[in-house]
Amino acid sequence: MSQSELDGQVALVTGGGRGIGAGIARELAAAGARVAVSARTREQVEGIASEIGGLGIVADMADRSAVEAMVEQVESELGPIDLLVANAGRNVHEQRAWEVDPGDWWNVFEVNVFGVYLCCRAVIPGMLERGGGRIVITGSGASYLPHSGSTAYSSSKAAVWRFGNVLAEQLEGRIPVFVISPGLVKTEMTTGAPDDAPWTPPELAPRLVRKLATGRADALTGRYIHAEHDDIEELIRRAGEIRERDLNAIRLQR
Repeated sequence: MSQSELDGQVALVTGGGRGIGAGIARELAAAGARVAVSARTREQVEGIASEIGGLGIVADMADRSAVEAMVEQVESELGPIDLLVANAGRNVHEQRAWEVDPGDWWNVFEVNVFGVYLCCRAVIPGMLERGGGRIVITGSGASYLPHSGSTAYSSSKAAVWRFGNVLAEQLEGRIPVFVISPGLVKTEMTTGAPDDAPWTPPELAPRLVRKLATGRADALTGRYIHAEHDDIEELIRRAGEIRERDLNAIRLQR
C-alpha cells in the first residue's frame, strides 16, 4: 500500500498506548493517516504519539465525559474523525468466576462494552452529518471459542460482537462497521497463555485495519473478520456471496 492511500484521513485508536492498538496506530500513520491514540497511561500514549507524529490523549473509556472530551479534542486538533478503531479493552485473570472481585469483573464490561458504545456514540453523529466514516471494533475469539478462560472477558467480547453487528445494521448504507479478531497476539493481556499457544503474528491485525480503512471492504460491513484466518482480499471478492449466505457471522444457524 502506498503511503498516500490514507492521506487526509483522521483516525482515532483507543487502547493505542501498547500492544495491538499501538501496532494499529503505527500502521495507519505509516499509510498516511493523521492518528490520535488514547489510553489511560500517559507515558505509553505520549510515547506512541511522539513516535508516529500523532496526537496522544489520556482518557478512561468507561467515562462518558472523558470519551466525549477525547473526541472533541481529536476533531479540534486533527479534524473530523474518518476512522474509529475501538480497540481499548481489559481482562481480569480468574480461576473461578465466583472468586473474582465483582468490581473488577464488572469493570471489564465497562471498558470492553460500554467503552466501545460510548466511543461509537460520540463519533457517529459527526460521521452521519458529513456523509462518511468507518468503525472498526476489536473483538476476540474468546467470544465463541471453548475454554476461553475468563467469564468476564469472554462474555464481554460476545457482547461486543453483537453490538457491532446490530450497529452495522442500523448504519447500513451510511457507515460501515467491522468487528475484527486480531488472533492470539503476545501482549501484556495474554501473558498467561503458554509459550506453545497458536500465536498470531502481531502485524496481521494492523494490516487488516489498514485495508478496512481504504473503503475497499465496505460491502463486508457487519461481518466478523479474523486477521489471521481470513484473507481480506478473498472476502472482498466474495462479498456478495458472504452477504447472501450470511457468512463470517457468529450466530446459530438452523
